[in-house]
Amino acid sequence: MENNRTILAIALIILVWSGYNMLFPPPQTEVAPQATVEKSESEAVAQPVVVAAKEEEPAEASQPLPVPLADKRIQVESDLCLFELTTNGARLRQAFLKNYKVENLPDAENVAIINVDTARLAMFKTSGKEGLFLPEDLSYALKDNRTEYRLSGNQSQDIVFVAKTPAGLEVHKTYTFYPDSYRVDLKIKLINRAEQQARGVLDLSLMTPWDESMAGDMREFVGPTTLSGEEVVEDDPEDLQTSAKVYGKGLVWSGFTTKYFVSLVSPQGGAASKVYVEAGEGYVENRFSSAGMTLEPNESAGFEYVAYLGPKDYDILQVIGFGFDQAIDLGFFSIIGQPLMIVLKFFHGYLGNWGFAIILLTVCIKALFWPLTQKSYTSMQSMQKLQPQMTKLREKYSSDKQRLNQEMMALYKENRVNPFGGCLPILIQIPVFFALYQVLLGSIELRHAPFMLWITDLSAKDPYYITPLIMGGTMFLQQKMTPTNMDPTQARIMLMMPVVFTFLFLNFPSGLVIYWLINNVLTIAQQYLIKRKAS
Repeated sequence: MENNRTILAIALIILVWSGYNMLFPPPQTEVAPQATVEKSESEAVAQPVVVAAKEEEPAEASQPLPVPLADKRIQVESDLCLFELTTNGARLRQAFLKNYKVENLPDAENVAIINVDTARLAMFKTSGKEGLFLPEDLSYALKDNRTEYRLSGNQSQDIVFVAKTPAGLEVHKTYTFYPDSYRVDLKIKLINRAEQQARGVLDLSLMTPWDESMAGDMREFVGPTTLSGEEVVEDDPEDLQTSAKVYGKGLVWSGFTTKYFVSLVSPQGGAASKVYVEAGEGYVENRFSSAGMTLEPNESAGFEYVAYLGPKDYDILQVIGFGFDQAIDLGFFSIIGQPLMIVLKFFHGYLGNWGFAIILLTVCIKALFWPLTQKSYTSMQSMQKLQPQMTKLREKYSSDKQRLNQEMMALYKENRVNPFGGCLPILIQIPVFFALYQVLLGSIELRHAPFMLWITDLSAKDPYYITPLIMGGTMFLQQKMTPTNMDPTQARIMLMMPVVFTFLFLNFPSGLVIYWLINNVLTIAQQYLIKRKAS
């Protein structure tokens, strides 16, 4: 059993050291995600073919369309967002989030979900394939000549772009913006004004500027993501440059994600039968492709999409629906992480400070595990009392390991001691630690959230490394107070653990370090009370 402890200690050290580079590579530039679309999972699985409908009033079609404009800009502002569209392709050029800054500085710029200089990389590019003539750079006209909109109250705002191709295909693109939401709706209507059939496929592209400097690391994914069926798939942009991915049956949404922000599109009612996820030089593209269609003269087809361009806020995404809340990945322990986040938000609602909310959550977790921890320390004390007898057994059976283990087990059984009693309670707490790590690492609520004194961002490391050093000191003190029956070799190995963990925690989010520090302090207090009671 002594060897088991040695192996466990060595394994922990190797795991910590090997995991360090995986968890903490050089910092990356933060990138904002792209538009998100809402769609219920039940709706997403069904992919009906778009059916062309006969235009009820052909006479209306003969009315002249407004004059198309080469590159006219339209601005739409709400309390949450600032958008800019262009008549070149009727695309979205800019989307800024007014409540989020790029840096934790008063004069920092707002986070941009999209901000491009060229219309080629603008969002919601529309094009025709397989015989459908619809140039992506087609110049559109505005049904309303306004170029500035300020949204307020509960009223949504429609902006309608219209154009006609040389082949006689009339295109209507209607954007709907909401004053209190990061949601954007897009409706596309195609009307065949020619005297012959129009056949082909409609593509809608979500374009995202991308290069290798924007790539994430093992702690965070930056790139295209797709919900197909019940599985969220993340594709490496570098791999996509050589081979595109295609998702068809069960498509719910697809888009682009970063650590804190996301842009997703969900095709509604069969608007897309599949999505192609591909990458080129300087961009990633999620291309939604409709089923093949045939439009007779004066027939039309409609396509609807819902997009979300905003923060990875679980509550907001869940309210919107369409499975978009699944864009937030809390890892393997999400079943634990989500309740922890709910409790953390509840505490913040009363305390008004995320740091104090973390401390209160730590106290609650410690209270929950208090009986297990107490049992662990009691077991270790019992093991310590057996140390003299165990030493004699080692000396007596030093050349017979099998007999030594048998005698050790007999000794444990005789004294009703579980040799693993001190380890199991600690192992049970590990899933909670990793779940809380995921919550504190990627929670948009903690981004740029101040605590007190020098800690101004709970999602970032302690800039002066004060809390991780104190945490290391508490680990050392806790280790000294913990009963042990280790031999000198094991003791030296365990003595390194506070040093290793201190080094590891230097780059952990300060919110997580605060959790671990407070947990250590409470553990020390518990050990003191147990020893005092025993004496």
